[in-house]
Amino acid sequence: MLFTSESVTEGHPDKMADQISDAVLDAILEKDPRGRVACETLLTNGICFVAGEITTDAYVDIAAIARNAIKDIGYTGNGCGFDFEASGVAVAIKEQSSDIAQGVDSFKKNKGGKIVKEDLENLGAGDQGLMFGYACDETPELMPLPIVLSHRLCEKLSAVRRKNIIKGLRPDGKSQVTVEYDDAGRPKRIHTVLIAAQHNPEVKSAMLKKEITNKVIAPTLKEYGYKIDAKTKIYVNTTGKFVTGGPQGDTGLTGRKIIVDTYGGMARHGGGALSGKDPSKVDRSGCYAARWVAKNVVAAGLATKCEVQIAYAIGIPEPLSLSVDTFTTGTIPDAEIVKRIAKNFDLRPGMIIKNLALRRPIYRQVAAYGHFGRPDLNLPWEKTSQAKNLKT
Repeated sequence: MLFTSESVTEGHPDKMADQISDAVLDAILEKDPRGRVACETLLTNGICFVAGEITTDAYVDIAAIARNAIKDIGYTGNGCGFDFEASGVAVAIKEQSSDIAQGVDSFKKNKGGKIVKEDLENLGAGDQGLMFGYACDETPELMPLPIVLSHRLCEKLSAVRRKNIIKGLRPDGKSQVTVEYDDAGRPKRIHTVLIAAQHNPEVKSAMLKKEITNKVIAPTLKEYGYKIDAKTKIYVNTTGKFVTGGPQGDTGLTGRKIIVDTYGGMARHGGGALSGKDPSKVDRSGCYAARWVAKNVVAAGLATKCEVQIAYAIGIPEPLSLSVDTFTTGTIPDAEIVKRIAKNFDLRPGMIIKNLALRRPIYRQVAAYGHFGRPDLNLPWEKTSQAKNLKT
């Protein structure tokens, strides 16, 4: 069996939008941990447009935040067609609807309007929806191998650009990895690696392919115990060149890389995007909780693959449903795993926020290269401290 996943670099226009939206969220949470944020970003040729619903007492300079994010990514007047200083930034923000707020709020205010007490146990879900979490034992991160390799390739591509190890690269880029699985469903070999790397006009395609193969692809595969064998197919910039990229080449939107953000298509997805949303939105907190649960199930040895689904209704704290699928890899029945999850995990939105400490500025760091399986980051939903409690 063959299975393919893809990733994109931080300079891809959709990922730029995600990072800007999450940079705005982080800036607000740093000053107002209870701030309500639903921030969307659109980037196209010469302009960045930030819109959404934000309710907070804090002031943040959204235009400056957007420009700094664009600068950090690498669009700094280097001929890429988009520039953090020269490109325009437009902002259109309004408050969260009071119809939504009345179902989500669970606090008391004094006469001055200051919150004096909050009841997280009864915090209503910020929206209806269904969220999936997944884990498997294909990699040390307990993530599917195709998406892990795709992310690591894009990270490496960005690193060799930033350090000028490969000269002439620009910020935009993508990767795609096809893994061949054996009859038992275990990764066997790397079938295909595809890289799209934006570059300066003078860069020669043959030399670029050689450098990317030797300095990006080979070391990344080696890190996970794989190699380029005689049958592995390597493709770099299959159109022949990739000079025009970033927002100059494609319009970018927040939330348009939800499969890249999660499991690379190996697991189902509820459809809700992650970036730009504060943790009262279960699209985000529920998705993190589902990954937290699934990873602990696999870490506990109860299954080698586990997919968890949670469903919510707006304004209601308790999940409407909780289900588990271990794809016949479970050491105990799935129904028993559900019982153990219910015993050990409180999946009400307010308790997810509390137990995972989600009201912190931790989100821009996951807006590129995946929200899950990040050994480089200390993410609360990646911890497996509950695994021991699930064993009995």
